[in-house]
Amino acid sequence: MSGAGRGVTPGAEPEAGSGGSATSPGPDQGQPVSATDRSGASGSAGGGEGSGPAAQGNTGSEASANATGASTDDGAADPEQTGSSAAGRRTAGSSGRRSRKKRSFWREFPILVVVALLLAVIIKTYAIQAFFIPSGSMENTLEINDRVLVNKLVYDVRGIHRGDIVVFNGDGSWDPGTPPANANFAEKFVDGFASMFGFGHPGDILIKRVIGLPGDHVACCDAQGRVTVNSVPLTEQSYLYPGDTPSEIRFNIVVPTGRLWVMGDHRLISDDSRDHLGDPGGGTVPENAVIGRAFVIIWPPSRWRILPIPDTFQQPKLNASAAATGTPPAQDTVGLLSSRLEPSSPALPLTLGFAAAVPVTWLQRRARLRFARRRTARRRPPGQ
Repeated sequence: MSGAGRGVTPGAEPEAGSGGSATSPGPDQGQPVSATDRSGASGSAGGGEGSGPAAQGNTGSEASANATGASTDDGAADPEQTGSSAAGRRTAGSSGRRSRKKRSFWREFPILVVVALLLAVIIKTYAIQAFFIPSGSMENTLEINDRVLVNKLVYDVRGIHRGDIVVFNGDGSWDPGTPPANANFAEKFVDGFASMFGFGHPGDILIKRVIGLPGDHVACCDAQGRVTVNSVPLTEQSYLYPGDTPSEIRFNIVVPTGRLWVMGDHRLISDDSRDHLGDPGGGTVPENAVIGRAFVIIWPPSRWRILPIPDTFQQPKLNASAAATGTPPAQDTVGLLSSRLEPSSPALPLTLGFAAAVPVTWLQRRARLRFARRRTARRRPPGQ
């Protein structure tokens, strides 16, 4: 009886069902207990009703819920996280692009400076140069402090014309001690680079108007006091200084081959060919000493104007030649102005150089990037 009573004591049934006591027969009696079984047994011992099928179902539900939560946390299902991550990527991408552009600019800037300097020297040495007028021997065509642009390429395309205002090197022409330099391309480039920054010797640079070409018979004066070229009188009032006569010095010369007869527009104070009749060449200057043609006044703005060839030099009869009739003695040159020029500041060629360097640098950068893209595309494996 007592044993039967103990078997039905309230509270003893859960222990028998959960633990599987040694006295209770069962199919698993005597079998090894796995780790899962041990964990299940501990859970049953600790929690009572968690040992049944419902507990197993709850455990599966919890695992599914946990798995779902994990996929929500780790995956792209959460729209807030998706949006924030995309925004982060866009911000990082734009920041990277700005950084790359900044680095690219500083890499390209030295190239831009070097290209600009090279172009500035090339422009100044071979194409266009600005000069400053320090004296009044070419008034009123050119006044003191005018800045003129000189075209150095024009005489590679055409010959020197009568009436041109030319800039030339007086060394070796009116100064017999130093012959005019006949430098080659490289020497001119080096001299141009040095002179841009205040080095080197620019020479005795002068500016005058061409009156006679090689072979021309130039004389003064006819019965009306005019200068004649090949016996054709010149009408010079349009460019002579007001009140000046064509010349107070008498001369009569045939211009030698390869040389020019030049005169200033302010004839009373101009030191020109008339005042160097006793020098080698009879006052003429060599054509190879000509630097270029002054074609425009660029400063001051109120003086801006083109420098054309006067109409009197367009007469067809001027092309006829005549024989020489003698050379008068040299004249006193005290108080005369030769209108020696000074090269203007390098601001203009540098400005032109930088203006030309910007598109050149941009084009070379585009070409370099295009070449890099093509090279990358050729290296990429097929199908990618």
